[in-house]
Amino acid sequence: MANFNTHVTVAALISAPLAASAFTAGLADMNEAMLYAVAGTFGGLLPDIDADESIAIRIVFRLFGALVAGLVFVFWMNTLPLWEVLASAVVGYLVVRFVVRWVFEQLTVHRGALHSVLANLAFTACAVPLAHHLFGLDAKTAWGIGGFIFIGATIHLILDEMYSIELSGMRVKRSFGTALKLTDWNEPLASVVLVLGCVAGYLFSPNPEVWFSAITRLL
Repeated sequence: MANFNTHVTVAALISAPLAASAFTAGLADMNEAMLYAVAGTFGGLLPDIDADESIAIRIVFRLFGALVAGLVFVFWMNTLPLWEVLASAVVGYLVVRFVVRWVFEQLTVHRGALHSVLANLAFTACAVPLAHHLFGLDAKTAWGIGGFIFIGATIHLILDEMYSIELSGMRVKRSFGTALKLTDWNEPLASVVLVLGCVAGYLFSPNPEVWFSAITRLL
């Protein structure tokens, strides 16, 4: 399969021009286009969070830990003494960074259900309501971020499949077919959880009609 640098580079090289195209077409302003490019690049890391020793899982859980610490500051800064807020932020970061990650590693298998198109849809379904409700972004921007995360994550799966074929020797590796799949049918419970995540994420997401209207006006 492709390595970390390849996934990041290719996801960025594809996401950036797509985001620039959205800006040129009037579908995004400069700030939104930059967010979309970053989201696409970040999406290129997500399928590898099921690999316990991967760089991706370290980056993702550090980011989530920092997010939790930041939220502690936002919600408790005006209600608790500063030292308690700082202590709670540190504890929140450490819990996500080590405890939550450890639990996550025990429950996931590399190239399992999280390495699938269904998981990419779940990543998107979670990203959209988080961007809208947690960070206060409007519906169009939130859905744009979710869409680019899906694009980046799908690029990851395609790259892994491409690296499963050795063109020089015209040989197909045993890993072929384990990356770009709908879901892992050997993990039915994980697949059900991902489906429920997609449904819940969509229910909490803003109306995507704004994108349909924007594309219709463009056409």
